[in-house]
Amino acid sequence: MVTTLFTNRLGKWLRGRVGKPPRPPVLVKQLAERDRRRMLKHFMTLDNSDRLLRFGTVLPDEQVGAYVGKINFGRDTVYGVYNKVFKLVAVGHLAFAPKEQLTAASAVTTKDKVAEFGVSVSKPARGLGIGTKLFERAAIHCRNSDVDTLYMHCLSSNQTMMHIAKKAGMEIQREYGEADAYLRLLPPSPGTVMQEALEEQFATIDYTFKANARAAVKWFGR
Repeated sequence: MVTTLFTNRLGKWLRGRVGKPPRPPVLVKQLAERDRRRMLKHFMTLDNSDRLLRFGTVLPDEQVGAYVGKINFGRDTVYGVYNKVFKLVAVGHLAFAPKEQLTAASAVTTKDKVAEFGVSVSKPARGLGIGTKLFERAAIHCRNSDVDTLYMHCLSSNQTMMHIAKKAGMEIQREYGEADAYLRLLPPSPGTVMQEALEEQFATIDYTFKANARAAVKWFGR
């Protein structure tokens, strides 16, 4: 009877998988100064509702441009996901700051600094797990950088961020329609260091291939 039950469940699962192509892997690439222009284009495509969820307010184009222009790639870490036509469809900004700048964070860490994470994903690229993958990459980088507290601040109505926070096991505090979420991170290990290095290497290969393909299309187009 147990064998029959197992066989029936396996057959049901297989039938559900038939015809469903495997989801392509999400390759997260660390961004640099050369990507700033594409980052600006990504943020400019966000409509008012998306800007409200990302920044907590509806930023006009001028302030969005100022935000992108002030990103310090030497201090912070910025991640991105490019689609198959070399369009930046997601950006995750991991900003490091002294713990004193976040009063509530001072009570949950003994380290000198904490990290704050913000993410945006273009509408056509949603539902593919990109936001979660960006968060996971940011968390690994924090561990390897000796940061044990990862912080997110967003509107309570931001269901995507709330889902990511709950899935990661973050402690969420809500007040006046806004939410603060904290995740305590484990210390680094040889495994996390290797994982971060490999993921960046794979993403760099993918990035280079897509950039060259895009350049070739433009060249032949001329």
